[in-house]
Formats: sequence, structure tokens, C-alpha cells
Amino acid sequence: MTDRATQTPPDAPERRRLPPAERRRQIVEGAVTFFADVGLDGTTRDLARRLGITQSLLFNYFSNKAEILEAVYEHVYLDRLSDDWPHFLTDRSHPLRARILTFYREYSRLIFEYNWMRIFMFSGLAGAELNRRYLHHLGTVILRPLLEELHASAPGPALPQMEDIWNLHGGIVYIGIRRHIYQMPTPEDPTEAIERAVDRFLGSYGLG
Repeated sequence: MTDRATQTPPDAPERRRLPPAERRRQIVEGAVTFFADVGLDGTTRDLARRLGITQSLLFNYFSNKAEILEAVYEHVYLDRLSDDWPHFLTDRSHPLRARILTFYREYSRLIFEYNWMRIFMFSGLAGAELNRRYLHHLGTVILRPLLEELHASAPGPALPQMEDIWNLHGGIVYIGIRRHIYQMPTPEDPTEAIERAVDRFLGSYGLG
């Protein structure tokens, strides 16, 4: 039986000379799928075999496996965070509920997919720095400003804390985890589930 980690897809195109930027992009995209399938312990030798290239060609573009994982991190995590989200979340010309729902609708469309969820889980289990960096970035750029907006809008003395925001965020992300990690049934369109979670959260602070 052929190990999936080392298998070259039967319909892989014949290797041809590509411009360096396109070849690098191709390697990164292939690495994303590879590590999502086999975990972060996958080797560069098996990655090269999966991509249908030599290991020496792989190392023409990346000095070592750590550099490949860094490129995967940027492609899977950072490139999916829109620069518009922090500005939109703090734009008080829109109702707070609408801002939160718009963000989570867009965010869930980007992360509720196989590669993102599996790399995120593999990275967490491996204790990799990738997850900690991503969560720190998310907390600083997205969730902290959201908390400040909630504090500015809350009518009563009970104010949400950062841990409450993480609980809301984690509950929404868990829809994708159930689908892609545990392979459990989830709504094809998670919009209604996200709306209910946000409304429960806002209602608990008199913001419904």
C-alpha cells in the first residue's frame, strides 16, 4: 500500500520550468496540503516526493523545514486576516451587532476549510510557535479592539472581559473543528448558528 505522505498524485502535471515566484507559490500551496494531511512531522523528503520535485530543488527556495513552515503560516494564517477588519469593527457608524456578525461571517468563510483547521490543530498538538503567534496576533488586532467597542456600548456595570471574547470566538471556531477534525455533521451554512451565538453573548450584557 502506498503511504499518502509520499504518494505523488496520479494526475500531477509534468514538471516544467516555472518562474521562481510561481514555483515558490506552488511549493507553498503544496506544502499546505501536505502538512494538513500528515501533520507537522512530515519530512521535506516526503514533501518533495508529493510535489514531484527533487529535495534539492525544494531547498533552492527554502533553507530548511522551518522556513517552509513559516511560509505555510503566512499563507494559511496571516494572509487570511483582512486589513479591513480592525477598521470595520471599530467603525461606530455601523451598529455593533452588525459589525460583529459581518466579521464572523467573513472570518468563518476563510477558516472553515480542511487545510486551515487541520494545520491549526496539528500545530497546537505539536506545541508549535505558529499557533501562539497567530492567536496573539488575532487577540491584538481583532479581539482587543472588539472588547473596547463592547465596553463603549455596554449600558450597565457588567462588562465582558477578554476571556469572554475568547469564549465567544472559540465557540464559533468550534463549528469548523467539528466539521473538519471530528467529521461531525454541522450546518452547511453556519450563519444562523453564528448569529445565535453572537446574540446570546450580546444579550448577556444588555446589548441585544
